[in-house]
Amino acid sequence: MKKTGIWLDQKEANIITLVDDSFQKKTIYSDIETRERFEGEKKQFGRFGDQYLNNEQGKSNKISEQTNRYLNTIISELKNTDELFLFGPAQTKVKLEKAILNNPDLSSKLKEILNAEKMSENQKVAYVKDYFNN
Repeated sequence: MKKTGIWLDQKEANIITLVDDSFQKKTIYSDIETRERFEGEKKQFGRFGDQYLNNEQGKSNKISEQTNRYLNTIISELKNTDELFLFGPAQTKVKLEKAILNNPDLSSKLKEILNAEKMSENQKVAYVKDYFNN
């Protein structure tokens, strides 16, 4: 029986899978760029007559697209798991929860979502082992 715990934030996801008494770790890095500066960019807007234009919507769409690609990459790693739970410090885990609940194959396997602060690799593995042993 494969049991999986995922610690994630906006930068990376650590997927820890327990099979019998052994575990496997995999890290997926996101390509989400929240602070991107273009060369030559000075103002946050351009002025044309009485109108001010900015690129906020374009930047927001780009971040949303990168986030969806990141979450879909994580979901593709969960095909063979029997149980899973999410933990981490950021709101990204809530977005992943929504994506999992929209996936009929995975929605019944999601057990819980927990808040957790930054952890070392060993702490994450111990947290997953403790969760499934209780």
